[in-house]
Amino acid sequence: MFRRYLSVTKPGIIMGNLISVAGGFLLASRGDIDPWLMIATLIGLSLVVASGCAINNVIDRDIDVAMARTRTRVTVTGEMSAFAALSHGILLGVVGFGLLIAFTTQAAVFFAAFGYVIYVGVYSLYMKRNSVYGTFVGSLSGAVPPVVGYCAVTGQFDMGALILLVMFSLWQMPHSYAIAIFRFKDYQAAGIPVLPVAQGIDKAKRHIVLYIAVYALVVMLLPISGYTGAAFMAVACITSFWWLLMALRGYRRNIDLTGWARQVFAFSIVNITALSIAMAVDYHSVAPQLLTLT
Repeated sequence: MFRRYLSVTKPGIIMGNLISVAGGFLLASRGDIDPWLMIATLIGLSLVVASGCAINNVIDRDIDVAMARTRTRVTVTGEMSAFAALSHGILLGVVGFGLLIAFTTQAAVFFAAFGYVIYVGVYSLYMKRNSVYGTFVGSLSGAVPPVVGYCAVTGQFDMGALILLVMFSLWQMPHSYAIAIFRFKDYQAAGIPVLPVAQGIDKAKRHIVLYIAVYALVVMLLPISGYTGAAFMAVACITSFWWLLMALRGYRRNIDLTGWARQVFAFSIVNITALSIAMAVDYHSVAPQLLTLT
């Protein structure tokens, strides 16, 4: 019983978000860490993410059955009813948002709610099924966790939070397009209009290279603006440049597109994990005097 309640929340996604939330939180803390605030932020947002994933599984039952990767989900096999999964998701959301409201800041709660509405409402219910821009809309939701961690400390959406939002949104694009390429047949069978299916793999390859290039430039804004130091810049340069070179390999003749896309996807996780850890430990102790967005 416990297994199905856990699996419907997509634990892998929760763990990935935990790293980015912690990165944003520790970057904003600048060495002055409030352990209780950090615990409340991590648990609260994890429950919110788990809630969104559970409800997404309920919404996606009709397309999940058409995809080899998802047809064994408990909401598809009938091992867990839609009502049980929906109730589970709502309960997780109430507890998660309750923790964020009680212990964090209005800015953190706002962005958690923003990401939740985008993912569950706009993306899952409409954009994923009806538009090639669904990936872009979904990327806004995927970029929220580090911003929530950051705003839980600062209580405001400043230039650092803006850089994190843009940086993680850009990262989502090549990451998601790579998945869509090596899972092309699944998306095609389910009728999901992701870019490789709707407009071709060649265009998706171009977009992957372009997004990684722009992402690498945006990442540099953290050290340039004084939020992080030389160690972060070194990690960012090495991992982002290597990711870009890996993406450019997709233009080789007779390339195994599936294998290449899997490599681009796998290294995207290495890249963002390394940068999340680097910004957590290589922060500047004095906050830069930059414009605060209110």
